[in-house]
Amino acid sequence: MIRVLFVCLGNICRSPMAEAVFRRQVEEEGLSGCISVDSAGLGTWNVGDPPHPGTRRVLEAHGIPWEGHRARKVSRSDLSQFNYIVAMDEDNLAGLRRLDPAGEYLHKVSLLLDWAPEAEVREVPDPFFTGTFDYVYRLVEAGCRGLLEHIRTVRRCDPGPGDLAPE
Repeated sequence: MIRVLFVCLGNICRSPMAEAVFRRQVEEEGLSGCISVDSAGLGTWNVGDPPHPGTRRVLEAHGIPWEGHRARKVSRSDLSQFNYIVAMDEDNLAGLRRLDPAGEYLHKVSLLLDWAPEAEVREVPDPFFTGTFDYVYRLVEAGCRGLLEHIRTVRRCDPGPGDLAPE
């Protein structure tokens, strides 16, 4: 099983959006049997909360389910349990580095838009105060599409018996 974790600050705007979008893409490709997805935040102030209303609105507009998500804090054990740890911005990367001072797991960490080289920006902005949820959705969708293509190509995750071919 390939495990993907999306990380933002509070786990109510960007990372749950990325989790829901990526999960939908994985399901549409028939890869649910070999890719699992989750999200978490660096802070604790939203733990237990559902996604932000703006995130819910955008996901619902695109027919993407989000129900059942509750914000949680990323843990050091997440670093060892996930194959891909995908941060929304440089501040999130810095927070993940603080969880791993020895750098043991940093090879797993990337920015979401590293997977979307065509994007006009390198970081997914936080829409909490700006309300730019539609713009963030477009960036998240592009980054998730690129990440999934990478996983399919590099990790050879294909639908069907066995799901994950040996490397």
